[in-house]
Amino acid sequence: MLRYLFTRALSLGLSLILASVVIFALIEVIPGDPASYMMGLNATEENLAALRAELGLEGSGLDRYLSWVGGMLTGDFGISYTYRVPVADLVVDRIWVSLPLALYALTLSTLIALPIGILAAARRGTWADHGMMGVTQLGIAVPNFWFAMLLVLLFAVSLRWFSAGGFPGWSDPLAAIKALTLPAVALALPQASILARVMRSSLLDTLDHDYIRTARAKGLTRSQVIGRHALRNALIPVLTIIGLQFSFLIAGAIIIENVFFLPGLGRLIFQGITQRDLIVVESVTMLLVFGVILVTFVIDLAYALVDPRLRRK
Repeated sequence: MLRYLFTRALSLGLSLILASVVIFALIEVIPGDPASYMMGLNATEENLAALRAELGLEGSGLDRYLSWVGGMLTGDFGISYTYRVPVADLVVDRIWVSLPLALYALTLSTLIALPIGILAAARRGTWADHGMMGVTQLGIAVPNFWFAMLLVLLFAVSLRWFSAGGFPGWSDPLAAIKALTLPAVALALPQASILARVMRSSLLDTLDHDYIRTARAKGLTRSQVIGRHALRNALIPVLTIIGLQFSFLIAGAIIIENVFFLPGLGRLIFQGITQRDLIVVESVTMLLVFGVILVTFVIDLAYALVDPRLRRK
């Protein structure tokens, strides 16, 4: 087990190093000069040179890469070109929107998907199975930003149950959760469709095994067989999808955060791109990559806990 943990941790570290190189290289090849963008067309060369030195844009690419990585290792993500405050402060402010939104959406997705997948597998071949799988296919086909616009039109514009956007902060938790509800639903519905289909497929595959037929021969009902024997084994691929979905929800909610004007990390990256605030873009992107890789590492550990065969291997 210790060797397994060491191998996965080594893989995580190498992935982070490779990701940092790729992110820095991609930012470097983007055309345009942040200093020229900030100072405008009438800036003199002396002023541009002074601003580049202040922003740390001078020097070789290797020196700037090592300075950037060394700063991140100590918690220093640099100073935002636009906001003139540490990027770490921006991240701390925005993470309390993106992280609760991702957890909220993942919770809704799991609560919706698992019962649908289990019920569809238990009723395989019936009208209920075909109906639920048809609805999930529709959920996969329709993009989440379209769901978001429909939710705004129905619940914000027509019914006026929710606000169309914005975030009031966590000083009033009920108002904050209410503001995150529509974005969370818009994110959760497509993810729930994917998770429900994976749950059904995995459970059907498990129900075809010999030990399931033996349990049925002993007199257990179908619900007892699913609850006591099949469900735990069927959860292994489902854990993979849940981990990937959480990674997507924390890092890929840029469009939804812009639709609902939420001050999250996705919107921060979008603003950094439009304002040529490259230090914000590369630092926040690297932080999100770290979160994705860390979630993958945790899912690998969950595999070892759920499946004893991995521990023996």
